[in-house]
Amino acid sequence: MSYNLLKGKKGVIFGALNEHSIAWKVAERAVEEGATITLSNTPMAVRMGTVNNLAEKLHCEIIPADATSVEDLENVFKRSMEVLGGQIDFVLHSIGMSPNVRKRRTYDDLDYKMLDTTLDISAVSFHKMIQSAKKLNAIADGGSILALTYVAAQRTFFGYNDMADAKALLESIARSFGYIYGREHNVRINTISQSPTMTTAGSGVKGMDRLFDFANRMSPLGNADAADCADYCIVMFSDLTRKVTMQNLYHDGGFSNVGMSLRAMTTYEKGLEEFMDEDGNIIYG
Repeated sequence: MSYNLLKGKKGVIFGALNEHSIAWKVAERAVEEGATITLSNTPMAVRMGTVNNLAEKLHCEIIPADATSVEDLENVFKRSMEVLGGQIDFVLHSIGMSPNVRKRRTYDDLDYKMLDTTLDISAVSFHKMIQSAKKLNAIADGGSILALTYVAAQRTFFGYNDMADAKALLESIARSFGYIYGREHNVRINTISQSPTMTTAGSGVKGMDRLFDFANRMSPLGNADAADCADYCIVMFSDLTRKVTMQNLYHDGGFSNVGMSLRAMTTYEKGLEEFMDEDGNIIYG
């Protein structure tokens, strides 16, 4: 159902790869809500993914770019303003990748060159994106910029590795730049801390299937999926959230505020049965 929340607005969506991508769902919902958009991803992702199908469906242009390249990012905003006919009203940063995670390097055995790559792609690219847009005056007064993050920026999650450091930096950038951009141009910058989501990138995290199940059992509302996240992004792009900025907004079915749920405890107890004596006492050691 469309509510025309973005009628007349213009946006740039970074990171749509395939139909499982959150950015893909956001792009679909943005157009459904009345926006016109451009899409951007790396040249390789454009060649290897199915984003061309999305562009055809939504009648929008794809502008290939390496998000770590300031020159490429400047071109995205310049071209987007040409194609869309004016300043941009909203931007989504849905970009993240860790070579250390892909190579199964543990956190206490990181390759530091790979760490630099993780931070540059997953976090510093957000700063480069915002800075490029600001210098070009590409974002309209009252615009909204969003990035996707995860609760591992605040809490330790086994297997999330150096992506946790990247997400912490990403959230810090949103706060620091949010103050400057908000004060000068009323542009709001926020991060959305999403549930574990079975995207192409998410599935690369070690034990993602178990993490997904655990979060679902812990969350009173269950995990938020990619379509749910897209709905939240649309609200954050709309004029309904004009005074929300510099926030890390949890969109995780309540997971971030739960210590132990009944479902998780029940599963835990079942797993302990083999370690209990006949009186139901846990056998230690």
